[in-house]
Amino acid sequence: MDAQILFSIIVPVYNRPDEVQELLESLEKQSLHNFEVLIVEDGAKYSCENVVLKFADTLNVRYFNIPNTDRSFRRNYGIENAKSDYFIFFDSDCVIPQEYFDNLTKELDANYSDCYGGPDTAHESFSVVQKAINYAMTSFFTTGGIRGGKKQMEKYKPRSFNMGFSRKVFDKVGGFNCMLSEDMDLAIRISKTDFRISLFRDVYVYHKRRISFSKFFHQVENFGVARVNMMLLHKSSLKIVHLFPTAFLLGLILIIVLSSICSPLWLVFPVFYTLLICVDALFKTKSFTTALVAIYASYIQIIAYGWGFLKSFFTKIILQKSFEDSHTLEKIYY
Repeated sequence: MDAQILFSIIVPVYNRPDEVQELLESLEKQSLHNFEVLIVEDGAKYSCENVVLKFADTLNVRYFNIPNTDRSFRRNYGIENAKSDYFIFFDSDCVIPQEYFDNLTKELDANYSDCYGGPDTAHESFSVVQKAINYAMTSFFTTGGIRGGKKQMEKYKPRSFNMGFSRKVFDKVGGFNCMLSEDMDLAIRISKTDFRISLFRDVYVYHKRRISFSKFFHQVENFGVARVNMMLLHKSSLKIVHLFPTAFLLGLILIIVLSSICSPLWLVFPVFYTLLICVDALFKTKSFTTALVAIYASYIQIIAYGWGFLKSFFTKIILQKSFEDSHTLEKIYY
């Protein structure tokens, strides 16, 4: 292990020892070890402490167990206990490419930024469902490239599955708030300062989502819910790209109605979109099977987000009520 610590990796965990095992294995294989690792766990039923201990001789790793907290509290706790002045955040279901910290160090040396983010992608070993969901989460035709794609309809803002910022940022802006899409909120707050935010496309992670399509629906639904939160907290944060899923959902309902009472020719629009997704997914995944599953995942992505936005808008804007608890939701989806 290298003696110099330039980065503090902070990972909030709840009931995922197998994922922590894979994450630490990937960190163990890094070409540079200029980092420490802080695993901060809720008082989970399936603790990862024994997993962490197995890497004590090969990684500069520390384990913390803090019962009855949410992701934001655990990330902030990690910051408070970090030894370096630059904090890196991964989700526990990420696998880190071997050259990650080599590439990150080069990027910061050449183009220093007090805050950065990188994309997520699928490893060739991932399952068909994982690859399909990864496509749905990252494609320009589903999310507008807001997760670090080469084409983007919104100014890039990093997400906590692959995000870093300096202690200067933390001292000025503060940490993660306890809320849905806390990373989105933090990125918006940072963007309102003079700190530079950069997208490092070569500093990517493999995001190994282990969720069923039903859990994927609920996860993305909450992204839509959170977008209304962001609109209320940061009035200028709502962009046209964020309204696309809602417009798609309403348009799809209208097309189904028109095709049933007027003409089936109205179905040409969703058919064209389906073919577009299929061709694009086939080009990117090189697998016809994955491309077909990606169609299903893409419709879930857009419809669930649109439904979450509509539901939250009606509840919070029209009825002026609140209904989600970030800590409870985390336990449901974990």
